[in-house]
Amino acid sequence: MALLTAADRGHLERAIELAEFGLGRVHPNPMVGALIVGDGVVLGEGWHEEHGGPHAEVNAIAAAGDADVAGATLYVSMEPCCHEGKTPPCTDAVLAAGIRRVVVASDDPSSKASGRGLGILRDEGVTVEVADDEIARRARLINQAFRKHARTGRPWVLFKSAMTLDGKVATRTGDSQWISDESSRARAHRWRAGVDAVAVGIGTALADDPQLTARVEGVHHQPGHVVFDATARLPLGSQLVAAAPALPLTVVVSRAARRSATEALETAGAEVIVATGGNEPARVRSAMDQLGAAGVTSILLEGGPRLAGAFLDAGQIDEVRLFLAPMLLGGKAARDPLEGEGVERISNAVRALTLDCERVADDLLISARLHEW
Repeated sequence: MALLTAADRGHLERAIELAEFGLGRVHPNPMVGALIVGDGVVLGEGWHEEHGGPHAEVNAIAAAGDADVAGATLYVSMEPCCHEGKTPPCTDAVLAAGIRRVVVASDDPSSKASGRGLGILRDEGVTVEVADDEIARRARLINQAFRKHARTGRPWVLFKSAMTLDGKVATRTGDSQWISDESSRARAHRWRAGVDAVAVGIGTALADDPQLTARVEGVHHQPGHVVFDATARLPLGSQLVAAAPALPLTVVVSRAARRSATEALETAGAEVIVATGGNEPARVRSAMDQLGAAGVTSILLEGGPRLAGAFLDAGQIDEVRLFLAPMLLGGKAARDPLEGEGVERISNAVRALTLDCERVADDLLISARLHEW
């Protein structure tokens, strides 16, 4: 563990705060924040502001202006990159500026990094320290989508649902609008703006004809859309098809889908991928592999109980956010939030790593992390 001072920790916390300004603006890149400190004074701050734009370290150096940063310390929420991409390597900028100490909150698990940048800096005589405590965990948590995609090739999945006090998401007739409060729905719209894609099943698409867009103020990004539709039944006149390809639409079908139906969807602007496997969880994993290969790093799963259950059975739900509304439905035929096969014994249940609760207007938001990457 790096022996960081209280001042070091405070500066790293500020770097993480700066990184979060990039939410919804930089994907599929990670959110990164940086600041330069000399003689206890902050000389410049920066963050990765947009995909393809300068990285946090470069922005912090630029923000320092005419200040002499030679010999200063750079605090950064993720290790500096050392490869040529849309921008030059940040390690080159750090060395050119004469910075002599770099303090990093978290690693970069991608194959192009994994400590290589830090090794380059050390070889050039720069003192490098890496946090290994709660600050490091905080820095990792803001980039879960990037980290999972880098380590597995699959998108990070956030499952969102709204349920009643008796654990129901719809009445026995299928009516579900609206269980959650208006403030809760606005919160969910902001989550949409922070992911690459929103996913639903064909049942939801047929019943609701949703837009799946982020319809709140201050949004800088609209997500793509994914519909799990085994037999390609999504109507060509649906709002999702009408919005494609301006808002990317991927329809996940099985081998049972008729070629004429998939070709019609492709002609209308959708991308069609064929998920293989002998059951629904296997097809979810197949779809996740293909979506990840196409550059999708994060998904907000808003599908119904059947699709959500298949994702859970496939082990592909990373975080759960449930709005608990102050109402009761009753009825044994009312829908549960998760179906699928489930587990046979309590000892096999998927246990959350963390659990948090928050009041949102009349609802209670329960958030749980199932995996940390």
